[in-house]
Amino acid sequence: MASQGITGTAMENVTENTTERKTMTNGIRPARPTDVPDILRLIRDLATYEREPDAVRNTEEDLHRHLFGEHPAVFCHVVEDDANGADDVLADESGSAPRVVGLALWFLNYSTWEGTHGIWLEDLYVDPAARGRGHGRRLLEHLAGVCSERGYARMEWTVLDWNEPSIGFYRSLGAEPLDEWTTFRLTGDALEQAGAAAAVGAGVRGARR
Repeated sequence: MASQGITGTAMENVTENTTERKTMTNGIRPARPTDVPDILRLIRDLATYEREPDAVRNTEEDLHRHLFGEHPAVFCHVVEDDANGADDVLADESGSAPRVVGLALWFLNYSTWEGTHGIWLEDLYVDPAARGRGHGRRLLEHLAGVCSERGYARMEWTVLDWNEPSIGFYRSLGAEPLDEWTTFRLTGDALEQAGAAAAVGAGVRGARR
């Protein structure tokens, strides 16, 4: 959560295809394959923050495949901090190289009412040691810029009800909660049972032909 397949020519609208988006902007850039260990670290840190430390099944191999495969359908921007004048924990062993301290992991959704894509922000997270420097705000503003450039109608994400600091932060940006909507999730055994029922139904219909 944000505490929060596109193929063919449509991929041209999804890949980072402008000079501005390929280069560093306010410390923000598209993720690279070498960032995968940091991305997984931040995902796990977010799960711990959201009180689900053992919930992450994702692996570096999964992230490489989904983020950097032939036809990626999920995307990630990271923010770097060189730790100048900041906590030493943010610098690498050399004491000077920038470190990935935050991420925004997202994919496209589609509004049937608006008739255009939007961004679903799956994860937004900044290392606690790097907070207070505007990294989270810049990540969100960067993705809002992507939406604006591409003509997307909206950016959406979820936040846990108890996460008051994040809720206040999102409201300060002008984001509004969808209080009249409830998110449903079909997963685990219930998902398997629903899928099995569909397979059985297809088999019955096929036998009657």
